[in-house]
Amino acid sequence: MAAQQRVGVVGLGLIGGSLGLDLQARGCWVQGLVHRHETAERAIERGLVSAVSTDPACLAGCDLVILALPIPLLLKPDPALVDALPKDAVVTDVASVKAPVLGVWRDCHPRFVASHPMAGTEQAGVEAGRRDLFKGRPWIATPDGSTDSDALSSVKALASGIGCVWKTAAASQHDQAVALISHLPVLVSAALLRAVGDERDPGVRQLAMDLASSGFEDTSRVGGGNPALGVAMAAGNTDAVLKGLAAYRWSLEQLEEAVLNQNWEQLRQELERTQALRPSFLDGRLVSSD
Repeated sequence: MAAQQRVGVVGLGLIGGSLGLDLQARGCWVQGLVHRHETAERAIERGLVSAVSTDPACLAGCDLVILALPIPLLLKPDPALVDALPKDAVVTDVASVKAPVLGVWRDCHPRFVASHPMAGTEQAGVEAGRRDLFKGRPWIATPDGSTDSDALSSVKALASGIGCVWKTAAASQHDQAVALISHLPVLVSAALLRAVGDERDPGVRQLAMDLASSGFEDTSRVGGGNPALGVAMAAGNTDAVLKGLAAYRWSLEQLEEAVLNQNWEQLRQELERTQALRPSFLDGRLVSSD
């Protein structure tokens, strides 16, 4: 990624704001575009961008534009935004659903690249952006036959420049994989929080709250995140999410059956299998692929 490159960031929530901070730290001039004047003022106060506006015309002259918008706004883009995008600029998004976004944006801009940095926290909004959010994390692109190869290389340079590990895949593969490791966990975590929160004995519920420690914190974190994002994930990736939920339900039923039948050997075997599975999702996973 070239220093002094002019990068537009549309939307300055967790992802957009964090990108703004990282890109400026690497010498880029970052133009922010937001919807509200209050957000613009706070973005400047926090140093998220070099300049910010509520007028899409501010994107003129940008070499690269990153659409850090909620999924619904990507699927029904503002015509004023589409018209304001420089025709020669590379345009990419950061949404966690790729096939629907690619289906819309391949016809909106000739140099669009569907992509997704796999990083986040439970925080949202203009206060959420932070430095080095993406360091060591995957950034995956889902090009198709119409994707401009030079534009794809530019997005790869962007991802590598802020410390991400670059990957590519078909949009359908991305959406099914992300349903399993990102969208499904949000719903599973939400169900866990609901099971505890709906405990009818107030004494037991309060004691559970008092005793909750790191294990509960880890397993409940994503279920306590931004509700609008969770809904957008499920609405934008419904088939893959339902497929993941069906697989999860079947697995949970196997564990329930072992406990119900007091088949402790079966339960031990299941837990040994999951113990062996977990490292394969955590160790040595971030290998760059072209």
